[in-house]
Order: sequence, then C-alpha cells, then structure tokens
Amino acid sequence: MPASFDGKLVVAISSRALFDLEDSNRVFEELGVEAYYQYQREHEDQRLAPGVAFPLVKKLLALNALPPVRPRVEVILLSRNTADTGLRIMTSIEHHQLDISRAAFTGGESTYPYVPAFDAHLFLSANPIDVRKALDAGHAAATILPSNIGRNTALTDQLRIAFDGDAVLFSDEAERVYKEEGLAAFTATEVNAAREPLSGGPFKSFLAALHRIQSEYPPDASPIRTGLVTARSAPAHERVVRTLRAWNIRIDEALFLGGLDKGRFLMAFGADIFFDDQRGHCESASRHVATGHVPFGVANE
Repeated sequence: MPASFDGKLVVAISSRALFDLEDSNRVFEELGVEAYYQYQREHEDQRLAPGVAFPLVKKLLALNALPPVRPRVEVILLSRNTADTGLRIMTSIEHHQLDISRAAFTGGESTYPYVPAFDAHLFLSANPIDVRKALDAGHAAATILPSNIGRNTALTDQLRIAFDGDAVLFSDEAERVYKEEGLAAFTATEVNAAREPLSGGPFKSFLAALHRIQSEYPPDASPIRTGLVTARSAPAHERVVRTLRAWNIRIDEALFLGGLDKGRFLMAFGADIFFDDQRGHCESASRHVATGHVPFGVANE
C-alpha cells in the first residue's frame, strides 16, 4: 500500500524560508546560475544557518513527539535548486535534526505545482510568484518576509500562530466594501450582516487542520494556540465571532485593534508567525515576529 498523508497537517516550505540562503541568492542574482552552482558545491560542507521560518518548522515537527505519539505533521521541502545543488540543503536538514525526508527539487522551475501534489495545507516561500500561483490555485500560501528577529529562541514550546481576518481567514468581501466605499459603509454592512457567516478565505483550511490537532487536548493544555489579530473593532466584531462559531472552529485569542499597529500585540501574543494580506501591515509586523504576506484579495489587485 502506498504511503499516505491522511489525517496529517502538511506544510510545504521553500529552502529560502527554512534556511538563511541570502549569500547564495546574492551570488545567483549578481553572477548567474553557473556561479551559483559553483558556490553551492564549494560550500557544500558548510551547514546553513536557520532562516526566518526555521523556529516555526521546529515547533511543527515537535507536535509529532507529543503523547499520544503519532505522526500529526509532515513538512515537505520545495526548492528551485537541482538535486545536486540541493545536497547542501539536505545535509543542513540532517545537521539540524529536522525530520524532513520528502523534497522536490525543480531545477529552476516553479515549485507551486507540487503544493497540491503533496496535498499541502500551507505553502511558505520567499518567492512571491510561486506564492501567488499557489493562492490562485486555491491553496493557503504566504511569502516569508526578511526579518532580523532571533531564529533560535522561543518564549514557549507552545506553537502560536496569528492570523489577520479579512482576505486571510475570511474572504475579502467585507474589505472590498471598505476599500470602495469607506469605513462608514463597511461598518453598516457588517452590522446588517452580523448573523450571516463570512465566506472562507485562503487560510480557512489551514486553521481547520490546526483545530483538529488542538481538539486532541483540553483547551488549557493544547500545544497550539491561535490568534486573530484584526484591524476590525466593535461593532464589526460580531460577524467574525459568529462566522467562527458557524465553522465550529475555535480561535484562542481575538484582538480587535481598530487600526492600531499590530506589531507590539503580536509580540505580546508571542506569535511564531503572523499572516496578513496587506503588505504595509506585514512589513511592520516583521520587525517583531516572523511574518507571511498573503497576496490575496482586493488589497493586492
């Protein structure tokens, strides 16, 4: 019988999101592909340092060791390297003791077709083109932004993931009203539709997969904590609360910030990663926590 990912949370990640490949990428951009290949071979015995998403991956994989021990999470490496130049990446995975055994090396081609092939719930990449293609095909995906935050430390062993609401967990239907007609129209629409659940956005299925793992544990002993960090405020909060209730998916913390900068709140939450559709919010957040830009919806048209 062939291997299967049934019941697992599957995360696909690019090598540049997992490891610090900025020096290598600089060689590629400035000197071309042949110089890059030579650089990787010459540095083959030098292990790569952790990248922005490395701590997140460590915590995801740690879920497999929790009692009752069972395979809950599968992390897949997707890389535009060749298998030859990717050897340094695989030996770095082994060096850092990451339980990642499956990979796709595309030799310069886009990696996004392998997101559905692996049935991934989430795709993280430093390449915005691959991310957009994955989102357009209906998969949760985010571009990992550069960040100088610490990559080897964590405040807690608990995995903490924060999401923006509109155009991330939810569709962008409400955000379109705000962009086209202004705040007053947005508020009026949301109050009138408070009991009508919002449609799901690109990250709904990923949140649901996290929720399935959370459901194995009492709320006060869960290894995962989720947070909604949104620019919404009362009275536009009610529709969000009722939408999550209709989905039967729990969010552990909900911050309705009414347009306040999200960075310090994400630090207070202790987010291992934050997902937002608006580039400005992402750039601000990335000064405090690992951040993924979700280029979806009206804000990215």
